[in-house]
Amino acid sequence: MSMELGQAGDLAGEGLAYTYRPSLMGAPWEFKLTAYGLQWSAGSKSGRVAWRDVRRVRMSYRPASMQSHRFITELWADNAPKLQIVSSSWKSLVEQERFDRPYSAFVAELHRCIAQSGASPRFEQGSNPLIYWPGFVIFTGMGLTLLLLIVRALQYGAMGGAAFIGAFFVLFLWQSGNFFHRNRPGVYRPDALPSVLLPKG
Repeated sequence: MSMELGQAGDLAGEGLAYTYRPSLMGAPWEFKLTAYGLQWSAGSKSGRVAWRDVRRVRMSYRPASMQSHRFITELWADNAPKLQIVSSSWKSLVEQERFDRPYSAFVAELHRCIAQSGASPRFEQGSNPLIYWPGFVIFTGMGLTLLLLIVRALQYGAMGGAAFIGAFFVLFLWQSGNFFHRNRPGVYRPDALPSVLLPKG
């Protein structure tokens, strides 16, 4: 049985399903929860991951150029490729569609199934620490540099320049700050998903 993109609901008692399109021309990714494990397919490729084989799960915030409010849940398991469940889907050449509620429902049920199976994978949140912390240092340095430029502009009476840099500074803090706030590395429990890494829709 096929489902519409982004739809999450009962499939004849077999569990919850979720579908999204990672690229405009590529095949959609389809996921379905079963008593045995996670069933997935993408075009001619398909497979099934037993819950006992799940080794690691990571939730993160990954904004994209066409969709700034975008979340990803990644799953690693034995004898399976890395699986990515994304909260948005390509709809047209210039538009990505948000699947906030179906994504949140599916991800929550995915964690419940893993927990009930008795499997004990590592549940990680945010970015890889080796990427996050160097990026955070750069972010902090750029923020301080912009503040210094604003102070210098005010000292020289360049009000227009100070206002321009100030506007850029606010935008920089809002976008980059949101990314680093949501993606702070850590671990979580499957019964307490990090709210900052789930859509609010």
